[in-house]
Amino acid sequence: MKKIEAIIRPERLTDTIKGLKKIGITGFTVSQVVGRGKQKDTQGVYRGKNYQVTLHPKVKLEIVLSDYLVESTIRTVMQAAQTGEDGDGKIYVYPILEAYNIRTGTIDYDIDDLANREGGL
Repeated sequence: MKKIEAIIRPERLTDTIKGLKKIGITGFTVSQVVGRGKQKDTQGVYRGKNYQVTLHPKVKLEIVLSDYLVESTIRTVMQAAQTGEDGDGKIYVYPILEAYNIRTGTIDYDIDDLANREGGL
């Protein structure tokens, strides 16, 4: 199993989710985050005062899935989230050693077989 973390522009979230659903990925977590990369600072105005924006709003998608789904998921996220501008984001891939079901208190061996249980892929 792997965990994919994708940091993307908030305005690309809807297209990214649509793309994930098309390839059968329906389980994920979305968090609103702020961050700093190569994207340039911007100027903002609040109550008539100028200020500099150095941390930019982003969205973080977290997806745990079977190894065989990693490449297609990365490709899908890149296609949906890419604008070609600085600040498009990053994708990170981590190994998952174990998963636990909180309700039952047991190791969740079924997470790697999610598609088979739900009639998905």
